Amino acid sequence: MLGVNGWEIVLVALIAVFLLGPDRMPEYAAKLARGIRKLRVMAEGAKGQLKDQLGPEYEDINWRQYDPRQYDPRRIVKEALLEPIDDAISPVRDEIGSVRSAGSLKGAAAGAAAGAAAATASGASEPAVYISKAPSPTEWDPSRPTPYDVDAT
Repeated sequence: MLGVNGWEIVLVALIAVFLLGPDRMPEYAAKLARGIRKLRVMAEGAKGQLKDQLGPEYEDINWRQYDPRQYDPRRIVKEALLEPIDDAISPVRDEIGSVRSAGSLKGAAAGAAAGAAAATASGASEPAVYISKAPSPTEWDPSRPTPYDVDAT
């Protein structure tokens, strides 16, 4: 009830007793009860007016979908941000997966054939493996100039 727990209600009641005093307390309690009744009557009137204006479609409305307690803003933002990306990326992911699987099958077959041909040509029982060492992009080469990034400086 509006984020107010039992102890807070007791505290407000005690403060009201001290401020109003025992002689005016029943009068203000009755005024509060009348105010709550008026609010209930107004709410029921608005509900009835809404039923009259909407007609038979009023019963078809799913009121649970309008309950704000069911919405988690973090989940809504996450779904809103990731949904278009997943839709756009899924065909590309499928294509990459098919290329990788085809490439790994081709590469394995070509590597096996090249190894077998090299082994039969040299007469060795083990296939020869040639490893060429390409320079890593993280290696430092003193002969190359240092890259200059205008946005970083």
